[in-house]
Amino acid sequence: MKKILLFTMAAFIAACNTDNNKADATGTFEADEVIVSSEVAGKIISLDIEEGQGIPRNKVVGSIDAENLVLQKEQVEASIRALREKTSDVNPQVILLQDQLKVQQSQLSNFIHERKRIENLLKQDAATGKQLDDINSQIIVLQRQMSVTRQQINVQQSNVSTQNRSVLSEGEPLSKRAEQINDQIERAKITNPVNGTVLTKYAEAGEITSPGKALYKIADLSTITLRAYISGSQLSEVKLGQKVVVRVDKGADDYKDYPGTLTWISDKAEFTPKTIQTKDERANLVYAAKVKVKNDGFLKIGMYGEVLLRL
Repeated sequence: MKKILLFTMAAFIAACNTDNNKADATGTFEADEVIVSSEVAGKIISLDIEEGQGIPRNKVVGSIDAENLVLQKEQVEASIRALREKTSDVNPQVILLQDQLKVQQSQLSNFIHERKRIENLLKQDAATGKQLDDINSQIIVLQRQMSVTRQQINVQQSNVSTQNRSVLSEGEPLSKRAEQINDQIERAKITNPVNGTVLTKYAEAGEITSPGKALYKIADLSTITLRAYISGSQLSEVKLGQKVVVRVDKGADDYKDYPGTLTWISDKAEFTPKTIQTKDERANLVYAAKVKVKNDGFLKIGMYGEVLLRL
Protein backbone atom coordinates (compact mmCIF):
# COMPACT_ATOMS: atom_id res chain seq x y z
CA MET A 1 0.00 0.00 0.00
CA LYS A 2 1.21 3.39 -0.90
CA LYS A 3 0.49 6.37 1.29
CA ILE A 4 0.06 9.51 -0.74
CA LEU A 5 -0.33 12.99 0.71
CA LEU A 6 -2.41 14.84 -1.85
CA PHE A 7 -1.74 18.39 -0.72
CA THR A 8 1.21 20.20 0.87
CA MET A 9 1.24 19.45 4.59
CA ALA A 10 -0.09 22.25 6.73
CA ALA A 11 1.71 22.94 9.91
CA PHE A 12 1.87 22.85 13.55
CA ILE A 13 0.17 25.71 15.40
CA ALA A 14 1.49 26.31 18.87
CA ALA A 15 -0.21 27.62 21.92
CA CYS A 16 1.77 30.06 24.02
CA ASN A 17 -1.40 31.43 25.61
CA THR A 18 -3.89 29.61 27.83
CA ASP A 19 -6.69 29.50 25.23
CA ASN A 20 -7.68 25.82 25.21
CA ASN A 21 -9.74 26.36 22.07
CA LYS A 22 -6.68 27.14 19.98
CA ALA A 23 -5.33 24.29 17.83
CA ASP A 24 -2.11 22.62 18.88
CA ALA A 25 -1.34 21.30 15.40
CA THR A 26 -2.79 21.30 11.93
CA GLY A 27 -2.44 19.09 8.91
CA THR A 28 -4.31 17.39 6.12
CA PHE A 29 -6.08 14.07 5.89
CA GLU A 30 -4.66 11.10 4.01
CA ALA A 31 -5.61 7.45 3.59
CA ASP A 32 -3.90 4.15 2.83
CA GLU A 33 -4.29 3.89 -0.92
CA VAL A 34 -3.88 0.75 -3.00
CA ILE A 35 -3.09 0.73 -6.70
CA VAL A 36 -4.73 -2.36 -8.22
CA SER A 37 -2.73 -3.51 -11.24
CA SER A 38 -3.11 -6.12 -13.92
CA GLU A 39 -1.37 -9.43 -13.27
CA VAL A 40 -1.51 -10.74 -16.85
CA ALA A 41 -1.35 -9.26 -20.32
CA GLY A 42 -4.34 -9.10 -22.60
CA LYS A 43 -7.53 -7.31 -23.51
CA ILE A 44 -9.73 -6.10 -20.65
CA ILE A 45 -13.03 -7.91 -21.09
CA SER A 46 -14.79 -6.13 -18.22
CA LEU A 47 -14.03 -3.68 -15.41
CA ASP A 48 -17.25 -3.04 -13.51
CA ILE A 49 -16.25 -0.20 -11.20
CA GLU A 50 -16.95 3.52 -10.97
CA GLU A 51 -15.12 6.27 -9.10
CA GLY A 52 -16.71 6.79 -5.68
CA GLN A 53 -18.07 3.24 -5.60
CA GLY A 54 -17.59 1.18 -2.46
CA ILE A 55 -16.27 -2.32 -3.12
CA PRO A 56 -15.85 -5.19 -0.63
CA ARG A 57 -12.65 -7.17 -0.35
CA ASN A 58 -12.15 -10.19 -2.65
CA LYS A 59 -14.96 -9.19 -5.01
CA VAL A 60 -14.24 -9.96 -8.69
CA VAL A 61 -14.72 -6.63 -10.47
CA GLY A 62 -13.54 -7.56 -13.95
CA SER A 63 -11.59 -9.92 -16.14
CA ILE A 64 -8.85 -10.00 -18.76
CA ASP A 65 -9.03 -12.14 -21.89
CA ALA A 66 -7.52 -15.53 -21.03
CA GLU A 67 -8.66 -17.57 -24.04
CA ASN A 68 -5.08 -18.28 -25.07
CA LEU A 69 -4.30 -19.59 -21.59
CA VAL A 70 -7.39 -21.81 -21.66
CA LEU A 71 -6.22 -23.34 -24.95
CA GLN A 72 -2.75 -23.95 -23.51
CA LYS A 73 -4.28 -25.73 -20.51
CA GLU A 74 -6.44 -27.93 -22.76
CA GLN A 75 -3.36 -28.85 -24.80
CA VAL A 76 -1.44 -29.90 -21.68
CA GLU A 77 -4.41 -31.91 -20.38
CA ALA A 78 -4.66 -33.69 -23.76
CA SER A 79 -0.97 -34.61 -23.51
CA ILE A 80 -1.56 -36.06 -20.04
CA ARG A 81 -4.45 -38.20 -21.34
CA ALA A 82 -2.27 -39.40 -24.22
CA LEU A 83 0.37 -40.58 -21.75
CA ARG A 84 -2.19 -42.59 -19.81
CA GLU A 85 -3.28 -44.33 -22.99
CA LYS A 86 0.31 -45.48 -23.52
CA THR A 87 0.34 -47.36 -20.24
CA SER A 88 -1.03 -50.88 -19.72
CA ASP A 89 -1.31 -53.41 -16.91
CA VAL A 90 0.16 -56.28 -18.91
CA ASN A 91 1.57 -56.70 -22.39
CA PRO A 92 0.65 -59.53 -24.84
CA GLN A 93 3.67 -61.62 -23.85
CA VAL A 94 2.59 -61.61 -20.20
CA ILE A 95 -0.91 -62.68 -21.21
CA LEU A 96 0.57 -65.53 -23.30
CA LEU A 97 2.68 -66.74 -20.35
CA GLN A 98 -0.30 -66.57 -18.03
CA ASP A 99 -2.30 -68.72 -20.48
CA GLN A 100 0.61 -71.16 -20.66
CA LEU A 101 0.69 -71.40 -16.87
CA LYS A 102 -3.02 -72.21 -16.79
CA VAL A 103 -2.44 -75.10 -19.24
CA GLN A 104 0.44 -76.37 -17.10
CA GLN A 105 -1.72 -76.18 -13.97
CA SER A 106 -4.37 -78.23 -15.75
CA GLN A 107 -1.76 -80.81 -16.80
CA LEU A 108 -0.47 -80.98 -13.23
CA SER A 109 -3.94 -81.68 -11.93
CA ASN A 110 -4.30 -84.52 -14.44
CA PHE A 111 -0.91 -85.98 -13.48
CA ILE A 112 -1.75 -85.87 -9.77
CA HIS A 113 -5.06 -87.57 -10.46
CA GLU A 114 -3.27 -90.21 -12.54
CA ARG A 115 -0.72 -90.79 -9.76
CA LYS A 116 -3.51 -91.49 -7.28
CA ARG A 117 -5.07 -93.94 -9.70
CA ILE A 118 -1.73 -95.78 -10.19
CA GLU A 119 -1.13 -95.86 -6.42
CA ASN A 120 -4.52 -97.52 -5.94
CA LEU A 121 -3.79 -100.00 -8.74
CA LEU A 122 -0.38 -100.72 -7.24
CA LYS A 123 -2.05 -101.70 -3.96
CA GLN A 124 -4.11 -104.20 -5.92
CA ASP A 125 -1.03 -105.43 -7.86
CA ALA A 126 -2.68 -104.11 -11.01
CA ALA A 127 0.18 -101.64 -11.79
CA THR A 128 3.95 -101.61 -11.62
CA GLY A 129 6.38 -99.47 -9.64
CA LYS A 130 7.83 -98.17 -12.89
CA GLN A 131 4.48 -96.62 -13.80
CA LEU A 132 4.45 -94.74 -10.47
CA ASP A 133 8.05 -93.60 -10.94
CA ASP A 134 7.28 -92.36 -14.44
CA ILE A 135 4.27 -90.29 -13.34
CA ASN A 136 6.24 -88.80 -10.43
CA SER A 137 9.02 -87.80 -12.85
CA GLN A 138 6.48 -86.13 -15.12
CA ILE A 139 5.02 -84.20 -12.18
CA ILE A 140 8.48 -82.98 -11.11
CA VAL A 141 9.33 -81.85 -14.64
CA LEU A 142 6.02 -80.03 -15.00
CA GLN A 143 6.39 -78.29 -11.63
CA ARG A 144 9.82 -77.01 -12.71
CA GLN A 145 8.34 -75.77 -15.98
CA MET A 146 5.60 -73.96 -14.05
CA SER A 147 8.23 -72.33 -11.80
CA VAL A 148 10.08 -71.07 -14.88
CA THR A 149 6.83 -69.74 -16.34
CA ARG A 150 6.03 -67.87 -13.11
CA GLN A 151 9.51 -66.29 -13.12
CA GLN A 152 9.01 -65.21 -16.73
CA ILE A 153 5.67 -63.61 -15.79
CA ASN A 154 7.30 -61.73 -12.88
CA VAL A 155 10.09 -60.49 -15.15
CA GLN A 156 7.63 -59.33 -17.81
CA GLN A 157 5.38 -57.60 -15.22
CA SER A 158 8.41 -55.87 -13.75
CA ASN A 159 9.40 -54.68 -17.20
CA VAL A 160 5.87 -53.40 -17.88
CA SER A 161 5.81 -51.61 -14.52
CA THR A 162 9.15 -49.96 -15.29
CA GLN A 163 7.89 -48.88 -18.70
CA ASN A 164 4.70 -47.47 -17.17
CA ARG A 165 6.64 -45.52 -14.57
CA SER A 166 8.82 -44.09 -17.31
CA VAL A 167 5.75 -42.97 -19.26
CA LEU A 168 3.92 -41.60 -16.23
CA SER A 169 7.02 -39.73 -15.06
CA GLU A 170 6.50 -37.46 -18.06
CA GLY A 171 3.04 -36.66 -16.72
CA GLU A 172 4.19 -34.98 -13.50
CA PRO A 173 5.88 -32.01 -15.23
CA LEU A 174 2.82 -31.70 -17.47
CA SER A 175 0.53 -31.64 -14.42
CA LYS A 176 2.63 -28.88 -12.84
CA ARG A 177 2.45 -26.96 -16.09
CA ALA A 178 -1.35 -27.31 -16.10
CA GLU A 179 -1.47 -25.98 -12.51
CA GLN A 180 0.73 -23.05 -13.51
CA ILE A 181 -1.51 -22.16 -16.44
CA ASN A 182 -4.60 -22.51 -14.25
CA ASP A 183 -3.04 -20.06 -11.79
CA GLN A 184 -2.53 -17.58 -14.63
CA ILE A 185 -6.15 -18.04 -15.66
CA GLU A 186 -7.25 -17.21 -12.10
CA ARG A 187 -5.03 -14.14 -12.16
CA ALA A 188 -6.90 -12.98 -15.25
CA LYS A 189 -9.78 -12.28 -12.88
CA ILE A 190 -9.52 -8.75 -11.45
CA THR A 191 -10.12 -9.22 -7.73
CA ASN A 192 -10.44 -6.26 -5.39
CA PRO A 193 -7.86 -6.64 -2.57
CA VAL A 194 -9.33 -4.42 0.18
CA ASN A 195 -12.59 -2.97 1.44
CA GLY A 196 -12.72 0.58 0.21
CA THR A 197 -13.88 3.30 -2.15
CA VAL A 198 -12.64 3.67 -5.72
CA LEU A 199 -10.68 6.92 -5.95
CA THR A 200 -9.47 6.83 -9.55
CA LYS A 201 -10.18 4.56 -12.50
CA TYR A 202 -7.27 4.28 -14.94
CA ALA A 203 -8.55 1.76 -17.50
CA GLU A 204 -11.69 0.80 -19.39
CA ALA A 205 -13.05 -2.41 -20.90
CA GLY A 206 -11.67 -3.02 -24.36
CA GLU A 207 -8.22 -1.62 -23.64
CA ILE A 208 -5.06 -3.72 -23.79
CA THR A 209 -3.25 -4.07 -20.50
CA SER A 210 0.01 -5.64 -19.31
CA PRO A 211 1.37 -7.00 -16.01
CA GLY A 212 1.88 -4.20 -13.50
CA LYS A 213 -0.24 -1.67 -15.38
CA ALA A 214 -2.55 0.25 -13.02
CA LEU A 215 -6.27 -0.39 -13.39
CA TYR A 216 -7.70 1.64 -10.52
CA LYS A 217 -6.88 3.14 -7.13
CA ILE A 218 -8.85 2.32 -4.00
CA ALA A 219 -8.67 3.33 -0.34
CA ASP A 220 -10.51 2.44 2.84
CA LEU A 221 -12.08 5.75 3.91
CA SER A 222 -13.97 4.36 6.91
CA THR A 223 -10.98 5.38 9.02
CA ILE A 224 -8.86 8.28 7.82
CA THR A 225 -5.54 9.68 9.04
CA LEU A 226 -4.67 13.27 9.89
CA ARG A 227 -0.95 13.89 9.45
CA ALA A 228 0.31 16.87 11.48
CA TYR A 229 3.51 18.07 13.14
CA ILE A 230 4.36 18.64 16.79
CA SER A 231 7.33 20.49 18.19
CA GLY A 232 9.96 19.02 20.42
CA SER A 233 8.57 20.96 23.39
CA GLN A 234 5.24 19.15 23.01
CA LEU A 235 6.67 15.63 23.01
CA SER A 236 6.24 15.43 26.77
CA GLU A 237 2.51 16.09 26.32
CA VAL A 238 1.80 13.28 23.86
CA LYS A 239 2.02 9.51 23.80
CA LEU A 240 0.90 6.72 21.51
CA GLY A 241 -2.74 5.76 21.99
CA GLN A 242 -3.59 9.18 23.40
CA LYS A 243 -7.12 10.45 22.72
CA VAL A 244 -7.30 13.85 21.06
CA VAL A 245 -9.89 16.06 19.37
CA VAL A 246 -9.74 16.61 15.63
CA ARG A 247 -11.78 19.42 14.19
CA VAL A 248 -12.53 20.56 10.68
CA ASP A 249 -14.21 23.63 9.28
CA LYS A 250 -17.99 23.56 9.23
CA GLY A 251 -19.07 26.73 7.57
CA ALA A 252 -17.38 30.09 7.96
CA ASP A 253 -17.27 30.34 11.75
CA ASP A 254 -17.99 26.86 13.02
CA TYR A 255 -16.12 23.58 13.53
CA LYS A 256 -17.03 19.93 13.49
CA ASP A 257 -15.27 17.83 16.12
CA TYR A 258 -14.20 14.18 15.90
CA PRO A 259 -12.56 11.92 18.49
CA GLY A 260 -9.11 10.82 17.34
CA THR A 261 -6.32 8.52 18.48
CA LEU A 262 -2.62 9.31 18.20
CA THR A 263 -1.20 6.21 16.50
CA TRP A 264 2.27 7.23 15.37
CA ILE A 265 4.97 9.75 16.23
CA SER A 266 8.10 9.94 14.11
CA ASP A 267 11.31 9.08 15.94
CA LYS A 268 13.22 11.47 13.70
CA ALA A 269 12.95 15.25 13.73
CA GLU A 270 12.74 17.26 10.53
CA PHE A 271 13.04 20.93 9.72
CA THR A 272 9.83 22.89 9.96
CA PRO A 273 8.33 23.41 6.51
CA LYS A 274 8.07 27.04 5.46
CA THR A 275 4.30 26.82 5.53
CA ILE A 276 4.24 25.84 9.21
CA GLN A 277 3.71 28.51 11.87
CA THR A 278 4.77 27.69 15.42
CA LYS A 279 4.11 29.27 18.80
CA ASP A 280 7.84 29.34 19.38
CA GLU A 281 9.88 30.75 16.52
CA ARG A 282 12.92 28.98 17.90
CA ALA A 283 11.30 25.55 17.32
CA ASN A 284 12.97 24.85 14.02
CA LEU A 285 12.59 21.07 14.32
CA VAL A 286 9.25 19.23 14.43
CA TYR A 287 8.05 15.63 14.56
CA ALA A 288 5.47 14.18 12.21
CA ALA A 289 2.49 12.53 13.90
CA LYS A 290 -0.58 10.61 12.73
CA VAL A 291 -4.05 10.69 14.22
CA LYS A 292 -6.62 8.06 13.27
CA VAL A 293 -10.19 9.35 12.94
CA LYS A 294 -13.41 7.42 12.35
CA ASN A 295 -14.92 8.86 9.19
CA ASP A 296 -18.64 9.55 8.97
CA GLY A 297 -18.34 10.32 5.26
CA PHE A 298 -17.68 14.03 5.75
CA LEU A 299 -13.88 13.77 5.88
CA LYS A 300 -12.02 13.73 2.56
CA ILE A 301 -8.44 13.10 1.49
CA GLY A 302 -6.54 16.39 1.42
CA MET A 303 -8.99 18.18 3.71
CA TYR A 304 -7.50 20.55 6.29
CA GLY A 305 -7.84 19.57 9.96
CA GLU A 306 -6.74 20.74 13.40
CA VAL A 307 -5.62 18.80 16.47
CA LEU A 308 -6.42 19.68 20.08
CA LEU A 309 -4.18 17.78 22.47
CA ARG A 310 -6.24 18.89 25.49
CA LEU A 311 -9.69 17.26 25.59
